[in-house]
Amino acid sequence: MIEESYLPLITWMVALLAVPAILVLRKNPNAREGATFVAALAKFALVLAMLPAVMAGRVLRFSFGEILPGIPLEFRVDGLGMLFALVATSLWILTTLYAVGYMRGLKEHDQTRFFTCFAVSISATIGVAFAGNLFTLYLFYEMLSLSTYPLVTHHGDKAARSGGRTYLSHLLGTSVAFVLPAMIYCWVKSGGDMSFTDGGFLAGKIGAGDGLIVLLAFTLGFAKSGLMPFHSWLPNAMVAPTPVSALLHAVAVVKVGVFCILRVFTGVFGTDTLESLDITTAVTYLAGFTVIASSLIALTQDNLKRRLAFSTIGQLAYIILGVSFLSANGITGSVMHIAMHAFGKITLFFCAGAIFIATGKKYISQMVGIGRQMPVTMTAFLLGSLSIIGLPPFGGAWSKWYLFLGALDAEQMLMAVILVISSLLNIAYLLPVAVNALFRKPPADSGDDATAGIREAPVACVIPLSITAVAGFVIFLFPGLVYDLAQLLISNG
Repeated sequence: MIEESYLPLITWMVALLAVPAILVLRKNPNAREGATFVAALAKFALVLAMLPAVMAGRVLRFSFGEILPGIPLEFRVDGLGMLFALVATSLWILTTLYAVGYMRGLKEHDQTRFFTCFAVSISATIGVAFAGNLFTLYLFYEMLSLSTYPLVTHHGDKAARSGGRTYLSHLLGTSVAFVLPAMIYCWVKSGGDMSFTDGGFLAGKIGAGDGLIVLLAFTLGFAKSGLMPFHSWLPNAMVAPTPVSALLHAVAVVKVGVFCILRVFTGVFGTDTLESLDITTAVTYLAGFTVIASSLIALTQDNLKRRLAFSTIGQLAYIILGVSFLSANGITGSVMHIAMHAFGKITLFFCAGAIFIATGKKYISQMVGIGRQMPVTMTAFLLGSLSIIGLPPFGGAWSKWYLFLGALDAEQMLMAVILVISSLLNIAYLLPVAVNALFRKPPADSGDDATAGIREAPVACVIPLSITAVAGFVIFLFPGLVYDLAQLLISNG
């Protein structure tokens, strides 16, 4: 049942309304960050206010204006959008706290610009989560690319400018080259109505040949998903400050990419249409290749943030792989992995930033024995790693379990094997970082004094990474909300 409501609009606007306050209070850092926290808490509270209606099976809708005949700016809050919004808004609170500790700890410049762009980017993320039609989705997708560019290039040096050029050219280039023409084709094919519907608005209106082309155009064009071959922007964007990396990899950007692809599968085509057309095999094998290739590359990276970046590429491919199976278990695994991966991966990036603040180290080979000085941070890194690997009792175990079942349901034995091999590779490139830091002594020639005492990062950095690390365990014990929201998507699709 569709219910008209102003709440989606107000929720989207909250972060934008914080921008003037952040700018006005730029000379008072405490008040400036206070405005950011108020907006973050208000946004999360508004999302929670909509949760009971969504859990009851209602879809909240708000529509205003018409950009083209029959194409309004439209918000639509359903199970999938609610899950993404819960993840993004809850983690924005923690990322804001972490950013305060990180930016002040390193005495970073242009902090007002940083928090301003941060607010705009989370608003764009919620715009994507609540998009009610393909045009609205595309609009906020591009808004996110533009608002995060200043964050990626924050340091302003040669590496930042180069990473920023790759970031923007890849994301804008693919969306204009692939998504825009595919969207225009959908507009014509659907008779001018691109509103997401249960079962897909293209159901019964497209054939296998043009359907495959459109599906691949969307899958490759939403390159924020990090799917190969349009993935290189992601490791290059690691030149950004760590709070930005956390935003890119867990809260917003990459999740927007896979979220858009999920919307295409379920709201544009519909899983029944895709199954009847039998056109998802190419996406399945592309995602499977990305899972393995990115994991192998991650093994070769000594820079911790780059290793985590390639890990993210593979974990995102899990989500695309699961929905491409077109089975209830596969889609459940994909949707659950949005949340499970978010809490695990943001923990790892928080830890990487905390290590850099406290010690200046960014290479894994320099981190042997560092757990003696940073026990809280490296314990959190261990817990986050276990969640990403998918070992019980951590949240990633649930999503990977359903992904594996989805592969079996779809009779994709090769993909089931790839999921197992990938998890073993996850162990190989994540666990040694934590184990060597916690259980080995620093090399004699490292200059580190094992008796020097604890030197953790500022408490504003340590608190968020501790919370997200514990959250990975809590989600395993209480996965009901995430699972139920996934089932809403399946029952309506």
